[in-house]
Amino acid sequence: MFMRISIIAFLSLAAVAGGELAARAIDLTVVPSEVEVREGSGEVDRRDAYSTRAQREEDEVIGDNLTSNPPSLLFVAESRSPLTPLNQGGTRDILKVPLNQGGTRDILKVPLNQGGTRDILKVPLIKGDLGGSRLDYKRHLLSVSVLSSHQSDEVSAIVRDLPTSDEIAVAPEVRSPSAQDDRHKDFTSLLPTAGTIATKAEIPEAVNGNAQQLGGTLPISQGRNVEGVYVAEVKIRFVNSRGEAVDKKGNPIKGRISEDFIRSELKLKAGDNYSQQVVQLDLQQLQQLGLFDKVTVSTEEVGTDINVIYNVEERSARSVGASVTLSDDVGVAVPLSYVDRTFGTNGQRLSVEIQPSLRGVEYDVRFVSPYVAADDRLGYSVRAFGDRRISEIFNKDINLPNGDRVREIRMGGNLAVTRPLGDWRGTLGLNYTNISTRDRNLNLARRDVLGNPLTFSGAGVDELYTVSFGATLDRRNNPFNPTSGSILSLSTEQSIPLGRGNIVSNRLLANYIQYVPVTLLGISESEALPEMLAFNLQGGTVIGDLPPTEAFRLGGRNSVRGYDGGEIGSGRSYFLASGEYRFPVGRDVGGVIFVDFASDLGTGDSVLGKPAVVRDKPGTGAGVGLGVRVRSSLGLIRLDMGVSDDGEIKFVLGTKQRF
Repeated sequence: MFMRISIIAFLSLAAVAGGELAARAIDLTVVPSEVEVREGSGEVDRRDAYSTRAQREEDEVIGDNLTSNPPSLLFVAESRSPLTPLNQGGTRDILKVPLNQGGTRDILKVPLNQGGTRDILKVPLIKGDLGGSRLDYKRHLLSVSVLSSHQSDEVSAIVRDLPTSDEIAVAPEVRSPSAQDDRHKDFTSLLPTAGTIATKAEIPEAVNGNAQQLGGTLPISQGRNVEGVYVAEVKIRFVNSRGEAVDKKGNPIKGRISEDFIRSELKLKAGDNYSQQVVQLDLQQLQQLGLFDKVTVSTEEVGTDINVIYNVEERSARSVGASVTLSDDVGVAVPLSYVDRTFGTNGQRLSVEIQPSLRGVEYDVRFVSPYVAADDRLGYSVRAFGDRRISEIFNKDINLPNGDRVREIRMGGNLAVTRPLGDWRGTLGLNYTNISTRDRNLNLARRDVLGNPLTFSGAGVDELYTVSFGATLDRRNNPFNPTSGSILSLSTEQSIPLGRGNIVSNRLLANYIQYVPVTLLGISESEALPEMLAFNLQGGTVIGDLPPTEAFRLGGRNSVRGYDGGEIGSGRSYFLASGEYRFPVGRDVGGVIFVDFASDLGTGDSVLGKPAVVRDKPGTGAGVGLGVRVRSSLGLIRLDMGVSDDGEIKFVLGTKQRF
């Protein structure tokens, strides 16, 4: 049976040894779409004057007005092997194309460009009716790059109804692993962007010259601009701590975590256009899962498309730690820790820290079930803690009547839930804390040697029942190892008048960090510690009742280096500013030059008992210094030497960056 076709189209094809021309109609009205949300988590240590953890579409449619007229048909020409004669045996072929004279296997012969070296087929579409829509000969031109036969396995040319476009150049989909450019050419000009999609009838000569070398996967590139480029595939690659994807025997490193699970947590999907903002959201989601030590993103070129590779370094399934410490307070202690990241499913983990000593046991037990993007399931955490410390509020030789220094004993727990709130991630918590002031033998202490109260209740014990809410806006390029961008954290904590002390207050905190990459040294080693400027601004205040033990403590390793903890002051409000210049010294060694400043904003005398005033604390202080950073198997180790504005020198040994 003969079927009359209302449109004639010349469909172009790569000149190969044999091929079959097939045309199929695709309904453009069926367009899948989905919306996903991503979220991270954050928490604020309410005992300190700082935050302990600062904590995107449909398939590309060429032409903005595709839906301004009723969509018609999409015709696709494909090359297949071996050759099958068209219209053989009375079959119903959609398109009949006569073979060349002599029976050669060329289905359609179209002259190549002059010179014959740059294989570009230019096939004008004939005027005709296509699903009720008229094609304008002058406004629709198909220009298809064709690779030589040894480079291309398949070429698919796609023609779409574009009612508002004057002319269009459609790049073919190329899938071949064979040809790889060893000369590391700049392929930026080949990549379509929103401003360069099809405004000319011909592909530029520069593109034609390079197009014959686009037949395979190109070397990984992290520095070139790939914004808006079509993502052919999203890959997961497991790497070791050195960033290597293969072991010493050359075998690929295998991961414990399912690749499908990782992909399900990513917002970037195959078929999307690359977006750096979406990638940053993906990194935030992977970071809050707590399953990875480090994640980086790289790209590889496949024709004019790219593959996006998430290089993930897994954390160990389980970890055990033990050490021995000696302190003036408890003497010899043995801190022990255990973390199980396979305790539940989908990133759930259990962590236990205990520190037995001759004077008691301190503990911190936490279960975390992170927010899972694939299920849009609420994340939550449960924590119980008990710790003991020498007070940094009641220090500087004004002790208890019996001569002992004041100890702060804290016990309590909290339940928190977390989920994304647009670009922010929010955490809502219910908290309980029992705070008591005691002597060395854990006897309750109500007043210091000067008779000043140590607690708000006056009985040596205060209880805080609070509801907290925190929100974090993370704009860092990579939360695992940021080199640019910023992160802003805001929180509020409202106490409920229950328990001893009957405290009614609201605690407000803000924390902002900015990272600025610089190249003052001109070091180009990609694996070295990054060179940058880092800035941190913090502020907070308490409205209402304020137990002395809840005042903001200024000075110390995470405040102003060069001072001991709480040595600058303890106030109802505070402001803190820090700046660092971080630079590489070697592959795994870096240096830091820093300056810190903090002030209680003159609120030291508004704290019950005026602990900072009677201890003659300045209320304002600054420190400068130098530091060393060493990247090790245990993580980043830091050693800082700070000099206060009083000339005192203090050393700080710890892990991770100050901020």
